[in-house]
Amino acid sequence: MTTPFYITTPIYYVNARPHLGHAYTTILADVATRFNTMRQAETFFLTGTDEHGDKILQAAEKEGLNPKQYVDKISALFRNLWPELNICNNHFIRTTDPSHMAIVQQVLSRIHASGDIYFSEYKGLYCFGCERFYTERELVDGKCPDHEVEPKVIKESNYFFKMSRYQDWLIEHIQQHPDFIRPERYRNEVLAFLKEPLEDLCISRPKSRISWGITLPFDKDYVTYVWFDALLNYISGLGYPDGKLFKTFWPAAQHIVAKDILKPHGIYWPIMLKAAGIPIYKHLNVHGYWNIDQSKMSKSLGNVVEPLQLKNVYGLDAFRFFLMRDMVFGLDSSFNEEALVQRINSDLANDLGNLFSRVLSMVRKYFKSVVPEPDADLVDTGWMELKSASMAAVNEFDEQMQAFAFHKGLLAIWDLISRMNKTIDTAAPWNLVKNGKHKAALKTVIYNLLEGLRIVSGLIYPIMPDTAQKMQRQLGLDPESRFYEIARLKHWGETLPGAGLPMFEPLFPRVENMPKSAAHSVNTAVPSSLPDIKPLITFDDFNKLDLRVATIVHAETIPKSKKLLKIEIDMGERRTIVSGILESYRPEDIVGMQVVVVANLKPAKLMGITSQGMLLAADAESGDSLVILDRNAAPGSCIN
Repeated sequence: MTTPFYITTPIYYVNARPHLGHAYTTILADVATRFNTMRQAETFFLTGTDEHGDKILQAAEKEGLNPKQYVDKISALFRNLWPELNICNNHFIRTTDPSHMAIVQQVLSRIHASGDIYFSEYKGLYCFGCERFYTERELVDGKCPDHEVEPKVIKESNYFFKMSRYQDWLIEHIQQHPDFIRPERYRNEVLAFLKEPLEDLCISRPKSRISWGITLPFDKDYVTYVWFDALLNYISGLGYPDGKLFKTFWPAAQHIVAKDILKPHGIYWPIMLKAAGIPIYKHLNVHGYWNIDQSKMSKSLGNVVEPLQLKNVYGLDAFRFFLMRDMVFGLDSSFNEEALVQRINSDLANDLGNLFSRVLSMVRKYFKSVVPEPDADLVDTGWMELKSASMAAVNEFDEQMQAFAFHKGLLAIWDLISRMNKTIDTAAPWNLVKNGKHKAALKTVIYNLLEGLRIVSGLIYPIMPDTAQKMQRQLGLDPESRFYEIARLKHWGETLPGAGLPMFEPLFPRVENMPKSAAHSVNTAVPSSLPDIKPLITFDDFNKLDLRVATIVHAETIPKSKKLLKIEIDMGERRTIVSGILESYRPEDIVGMQVVVVANLKPAKLMGITSQGMLLAADAESGDSLVILDRNAAPGSCIN
């Protein structure tokens, strides 16, 4: 029996309206949930809003509302947005729900009774935007890394949670469960943080300073720190401790978060669970930022993108597809409206839409819109062999989607689409129809193409559910019959000969002129010309370069150097490269990346280290940007 699947988004803080970042995370969770329904798993998808804390009071006062009126208003914006984006969550939780607040107090009481919470005076650097204390080493140039302001020094008495007691346990748990935090770069980031002594966590705020929160069950003069409140939604939303949902789904729990909240989810949360005697979640899945002009999208920077505007201008499924296709899970991606239009025109209109139109036009022209009967002896032969290619696509899609490599799952589908377009060109049905002797071959070619489209329609279901249904209706299939299930996609022959196909409707019209959608408030224009183009070279000159795929296996800083990293690569052989990318990348960030290397560069000595090659990187405004591969390749592979 398939293991149950439980996925959560962060609960979104209601000090601002929902934007593209919120939409991306929640669509991710929806895609993962739909994919697991394809695998016939029992699923549960939780999202919601985080509604306590000082920033909520400030935002409410600014709008002339009391805190409850304000959180009701903003929470409704999130709740109402998700159906607009075809997001089908099972439950929407709010931290102002009485059932949630009761669970928070219950868990606090348990941990307090065990001796893991104590009262003490503390002086520290407090960021009001983050509503938390920072250590000096967490700051960037003395400022909060998220809000870019200097924290204030605060001295007050509070309650503290003995996180330090569990530091060794957490390190051991992460090391024994390599996929506990994924991708690996974020696992390494947490382990790097845990190399330093872990400070105890301040888990209260005095009501004299912050009154909007859950009162501590053991001291009525204090409210709970917002993270100790918010994180517990993942179990309260399942009816912890005795609810059936909790018993069914919590052992399979997976969280999706953006990298800015890695520390609370990768350190605070597992330690809280351990201290409370609650089993630890299965996976923490961490994604990067959607950047606008090299800056993280945020309300404070004024560069947010409105998801509904994009959906209304370009279509919902095209919007969902772009988000899944253009971000490599775990890495940052840049939002650009021109790139969205290019994806629609190239991948959706040209590749998928054109294939669908070509095949259905031939069914209408050659067989009067009736599915032909294939010749069983010809289905798997020669240039008509689409069955094995389709099965390979299903298997690759299944594997990549389980690993949260969503863009690679889509690449597997588009490889099949490309194969089908080439099959049409190779088989040339318009020539087969001229010769009556080739009627069986013609029928088989068309049938195989219809079967391939059925499989494509099933594979795109998690990302583009409306398009999947539209395709299936036009293929003479009943969309309610769950043709998207992996088991059915691995079975060849679901399309029924003799079925009549309805009138054809195009899937994705091309975007000829990009609408002025006012999707975001920043200038995304590209330069009108390329600066400093070097003299032209011949192909023979270019051919002298030996460009190879390499996997970075280790990276470290070089003493006395502010720019250089010593990098060990696997290029089919081990090599050392010295690269000046330290200002753009930390060593732990690049381990595991597959990059492009100039392999035949004459060795040079830098800082006493022999460098055997060069990494290719772009000179971006925000620093160096490594050229990386969007899918795995064997180390040492040639770049053609």
